[in-house]
Amino acid sequence: MKIYLSYDEMPKKWFNILPYLPRPLDPPLDPATGQPISPEKLLAIFPEPLIEQEVSDKEWIDIPEEVLRIYSIWRPTPLQRAERLEKFLDTPAKIFFKNESVSPPGSHKPNTAVAQAYYNKISGTRVLTTETGAGQWGSALAFATMFFGIKCRVYMVRVSYNQKPSRRILMQTWGAEVIPSPSDRTSSGKKFLSQNPEHPGSLGIAISEAIEDALSSDEIKYSLGSVLNHVLLHQTIIGLEAKKQFEKLGIYPDVVVGSIGGGSNFAGISFPFIKDKILGERKNLEVWAVEPSACPTLTKGEYRYDYGDTAGLTPLLKMYTLGHDFVPPPIHAGGLRYHGDAPSVCLLYNEGLIKACAYKQTEVFSSAVLFARVEGLLPAPETAHAIKKVIDIALECKKNKEEKVILFNFSGHGYFDLSAYDEFLSGRMKDV
Repeated sequence: MKIYLSYDEMPKKWFNILPYLPRPLDPPLDPATGQPISPEKLLAIFPEPLIEQEVSDKEWIDIPEEVLRIYSIWRPTPLQRAERLEKFLDTPAKIFFKNESVSPPGSHKPNTAVAQAYYNKISGTRVLTTETGAGQWGSALAFATMFFGIKCRVYMVRVSYNQKPSRRILMQTWGAEVIPSPSDRTSSGKKFLSQNPEHPGSLGIAISEAIEDALSSDEIKYSLGSVLNHVLLHQTIIGLEAKKQFEKLGIYPDVVVGSIGGGSNFAGISFPFIKDKILGERKNLEVWAVEPSACPTLTKGEYRYDYGDTAGLTPLLKMYTLGHDFVPPPIHAGGLRYHGDAPSVCLLYNEGLIKACAYKQTEVFSSAVLFARVEGLLPAPETAHAIKKVIDIALECKKNKEEKVILFNFSGHGYFDLSAYDEFLSGRMKDV
């Protein structure tokens, strides 16, 4: 079963959860002063329209027509029912997923990449720098900047650069320059290479390099694929579409599940539904954030101020963190190897409005292979974390004879992750 929306039914506004949070977010702090950072300082790396969105208290933000036109290449995305998985598990649960893998880069990431490229273009940016883990975000930004004539420079976590050459080639095909991180292009990269010439890298280090690069010229800006409010805002089109699709079916999910690294995938599917929970309209709604046990930010991190990068170039953010100098093991879910999480997601977790769990990569890949063999779709390693939780919930429903409606975000396909599947299927994959 697939539920579609027409272009005319596609949401024309993004949803901003900030006005609905149970308390205001703690402000980002200037590391030099320890005081709330001024918007003016952020102009060194972000264009003004995105800073305005970052601090906006408006519930709805209009999606520009230019962005909608590019969205229409793949949006609206289908809401699909995993009926074969339900039958295999022999569960009374109804399992639905939002298929974000149909975008040209193969994931949810273009939802914010296109928006950020547009706002940078109208602000006069000539070059955008960014980081990427598994390559989903980097390929999305390469795709987006191509439409607006902006040069794209991607610092790709070295372990993923080596594991996923296809992602690198895709980014280069769309015109991006791709650099393994840590690199000798920046002072922060040189520092880590001097400590370990074979350094596997991390998202925190790649962020440091991209920001350092952006600070080198007024014509260069930085683009972040997760964590910040404006990024999560752009991703809410996923959940907004899903709500409309469920309305067509006359049902509402009991459980919403998303994998989490920095928070964009999780927030995109869940924030429009969490609003209903906060308002008391769906008090019993369960919302699960699923992370790798090798990088258990929500489940084992501390809730405090920390840098968003490894070198300490970003403002200090109040979030759950494993420490900005934490270097996660080289698991295959590169997009989830981040020491922190989005401050808005962290506040919701701290207030008990969402739940979190963590899994080891072998059990995650076991669920991924099961899903592929039953449903025919190959999930990205990041997406497979959500699938593992969905299967656990569905089996619990079977045990308790509960007919819950479960929604998860199929955030990306795994066709560029075949080496990871090969490692699992051959028995060489280890838990770390």
